[in-house]
Amino acid sequence: MSKLIPTPGQTVGPFYGYALPFNKDNELLAPGSVGSIRLQGTVYDGNGETIPDAILEIWQPDSEGNVVQRTGSLVRDGYTFTGWGRAAVGNSGVFTFTTVNPGPTEAGAAPFISVAVFARGLMNRLFTRIYLPENEEALAADPLLSSLDPERRSTLIARRDPDGGLTWDLRLQGENETVFLDFERVEGASH
Repeated sequence: MSKLIPTPGQTVGPFYGYALPFNKDNELLAPGSVGSIRLQGTVYDGNGETIPDAILEIWQPDSEGNVVQRTGSLVRDGYTFTGWGRAAVGNSGVFTFTTVNPGPTEAGAAPFISVAVFARGLMNRLFTRIYLPENEEALAADPLLSSLDPERRSTLIARRDPDGGLTWDLRLQGENETVFLDFERVEGASH
């Protein structure tokens, strides 16, 4: 019997428009809805150049800190907050979502948005977070943020725009590289 050779890994992108995008994928609720904000930013590579073809997915609680737990998040009816969205980065490297400021999921916790990044050159998707900038006490007490050096911590905290929206830039490598999370399987844990 011959020995089997593993298939080499392939990168996550480039992406093709067939079956991946869906209508209003970056709108977790309709623009102009009560409490809606724009979350925007730019994706950069290790040389500081914009990446024109990445895809970002976000998951977050609603403004009260409730995590949406019903099916149908791909259905955009213009009224229902879904808690999940996907945005393709444009030719300029810019992404935008229409969402709400997430509330804390427990008292005193720092609200955040979970992010998954897919881009060419990546063997696997990357995970990170976007924190709201306002509550200094909650940010200081957050287990993840408090484990980081202040310079690295700042890569996870968005800037508040004059219109109430959020701006957060993502740097895949190099100077001011965004902090990425590594979810390892724990030995003996059930799946």
